[in-house]
Amino acid sequence: MGKAMIVQPGGGFDKVVKGESAARAPGASEITVRLRACSLNYHDYAVVSGMWGPKEPRIPMADGAGLVTAVGPGVSDFAVGDAVVSAFFPGWEDGEPEVEGFATVPGDGVDGYAREEVTTAASAFTLAPKHFSHAEAATLTTAGLTAWRALNDDGRLKAGETVLVQGTGGVSIFALQFAKMAGATVIATSSSAEKLEKLDALGADHLINYRENPNWGEIARDFTGGRGVDHVVEIGGPGTLAQSMIASRVGGHVALIGILTGVTGELPVVMALIKQIQLKSVLVGSRRQQRDMIRAIDANGMKPVIDKSFALEEIVAAFKYQETNRHFGKICLEF
Repeated sequence: MGKAMIVQPGGGFDKVVKGESAARAPGASEITVRLRACSLNYHDYAVVSGMWGPKEPRIPMADGAGLVTAVGPGVSDFAVGDAVVSAFFPGWEDGEPEVEGFATVPGDGVDGYAREEVTTAASAFTLAPKHFSHAEAATLTTAGLTAWRALNDDGRLKAGETVLVQGTGGVSIFALQFAKMAGATVIATSSSAEKLEKLDALGADHLINYRENPNWGEIARDFTGGRGVDHVVEIGGPGTLAQSMIASRVGGHVALIGILTGVTGELPVVMALIKQIQLKSVLVGSRRQQRDMIRAIDANGMKPVIDKSFALEEIVAAFKYQETNRHFGKICLEF
């Protein structure tokens, strides 16, 4: 029996308990993984904190990484000893998205990876980058793949284009790194001078303090000589969408990803029409997209930014740290 952290029905930090979870022998097309790390995302926070609490006891966390310890009949993609990382949508191999909602997502509709071992379908994982630690690999499942899909699949990012990223959470920092990997110019925003310095060190070409400059959309557009940015990685949601549209060029791409400023709001329809903005909602991505991302990482040598790690049993402390918004990059559990 391996250790596991379990969120009781309804969620809430006071409803997170220690438990055990046994990994049975793998059946056909299944693998057993000894998990070593998870990483925290806003979606996981929503489940654990009770914002979107589970209806039944749930092992949380969508992002898991570790080593394959057994393979079942018919498994050819993995061998014992392989380092692997979880897939957000285990059943979405490629093509257009077909799954609505989170019913199949580990840590939400089904049990996730806040545990030491799991036996599951081989399609629930992909190989991890070759030279990543388990914690580094665990950052990719949600945040890394969301940024990759937004820019490379949906946005078809090209060298020389301009990308605007908001804040210093996991998706935004990955978007900055992937954009620089592709040869793009990056405009980054934050309300913290200290964090802006860190964004600069990561390669951001232009910096905006959005607290000091509430009209940051116009400033971003000015950085492009008035043309507007090609891609906006929209993390804030309703409260930042208007400025993102102001920043955008005619025909620009706005990847709608986050809800940090709320779940409903006004849509500047006239501006969207006048600018013919391509507004595309993004909910992570497919296993094929994840493999593409990992191949690019292996070729480039990119490393994710990890702010701090906690033990598995410290999962509540990790989420309380996430609440402070002091972190820069990803928060992980290592065990």
